Amino acid sequence: MTRIVVAGAAGKMGSRITALSREYPDLKLTGVFEKKGHNAIGKDIGPIIGIGETGIKLSDNLEDIVDNGDIIIDFTTPNSTKENIKVAYKNKKAMVIGTTGFSKEDMKEMEPLLKGIPCVMASNMSTGVNLLLKILQDIAKVLGDDFDIEVIEAHHRLKKDAPSGTALKMAQVIADALQRNLEEVAVYTRKGLIGERSKKEIGIQTIRAGDIVGEHIVIFGGLGERIEITHKASSRDTFARGALRAALWLAGKPAGLYDMQDVLGLKK
Repeated sequence: MTRIVVAGAAGKMGSRITALSREYPDLKLTGVFEKKGHNAIGKDIGPIIGIGETGIKLSDNLEDIVDNGDIIIDFTTPNSTKENIKVAYKNKKAMVIGTTGFSKEDMKEMEPLLKGIPCVMASNMSTGVNLLLKILQDIAKVLGDDFDIEVIEAHHRLKKDAPSGTALKMAQVIADALQRNLEEVAVYTRKGLIGERSKKEIGIQTIRAGDIVGEHIVIFGGLGERIEITHKASSRDTFARGALRAALWLAGKPAGLYDMQDVLGLKK
């Protein structure tokens, strides 16, 4: 039995991870926490998220409950996750991280800690998206420089980071397959008289509207034909189940930084 502690358990993603954890007989929810000042601190998490009494009270301090679990699942914010990583590393606890919006400096700071514990970190934990990443790599290698590439992502109006971590991951996978430096070829917006599209550029465009859970479209545009690959998430449960699947896979693994490609066995 693997014991899990959920960060941001009263939030959009954390609440679904908490609720759906009951579907997994090999996982046991043993701790939940939220940011300090949350109005539900000290209350049973069950009624807060609509699943009835659980006997597990919402904490405002990971340090107080970290020994209750084996794996911490974190879909919060970059600043919160960075602090939670420090606690996990100090207490030698594994982590599943789905937080996005980290800067390069953040990643450089976190990497030694993440490699010191068992950790699955991915910008998107859905099975479909991770299968798509594998397919995009193969398509890009075959098409080479003969097709223009655009990545379009759409999310709800409350999402704070842009482009999405998934869109950036897709663009990075394609750039790597084509041996391009994404920092040099990425184009995030277009306006005015910008001239002809360059052969190497990879467009990454963002839409924010309403309650869109998550949509990603990758276009490979050639002369006389176009390939479009689309993934649409209709529920956050897709990502929550991916995180729980990652937690099951991570149990007993040695220290190291893994991703969902490892979890799904998609790496060669």
